[in-house]
Amino acid sequence: MAEVRIIRSFSADMLVRIAGLYISAKWLTPGDDTSFLLPALRGSCLVAGAFDEENNIIGIARVLSDGCSDAYIQDVVVSPEFRGQGIGGQLLKILTAELKKMGVDWIGLVGEPGTEKFYSRQGWQAKKGFTLWQLENL
Repeated sequence: MAEVRIIRSFSADMLVRIAGLYISAKWLTPGDDTSFLLPALRGSCLVAGAFDEENNIIGIARVLSDGCSDAYIQDVVVSPEFRGQGIGGQLLKILTAELKKMGVDWIGLVGEPGTEKFYSRQGWQAKKGFTLWQLENL
C-alpha cells in the first residue's frame, strides 16, 4: 500500500525520481532538460507524493493556486506499474482536503483525453460549455 503525503522539500535524488515518473508517463523523454522541475515544484502551492514501502516516489500531483480562492491541479502521474491501485485518487484526495482547509472554494484541472472515467470516479465533473484555451507561439 502506498503512503501519500504532502511534500515540502525536494532532494536531488527525489528530483531524479520525479523526472523518471514524468518519463514513464511519456511527458518527458530520456535526455530532456529537467531543470524546470525544481522551480515548478517549489512554485506550486501544494505537492503531494505517493511512496512505496521503500520510500521510492511512485506518484505525484501538484496544485497551482492563490491559496485562498481558486486552485488548479496539475501533473497527476502514477508510475505505470502502480496504476489501478487507487494511488491517483489518493493524491487528489489529499490535495483537495488541504485546499479546503485553506478555504479554497474552486478547484479545477485539465485531464488528458482518456482520463474521463478516472476523474469521474473521483467525483469530478466535466464543465460543459467551457473551452480550454492555450496561448500559441510561445
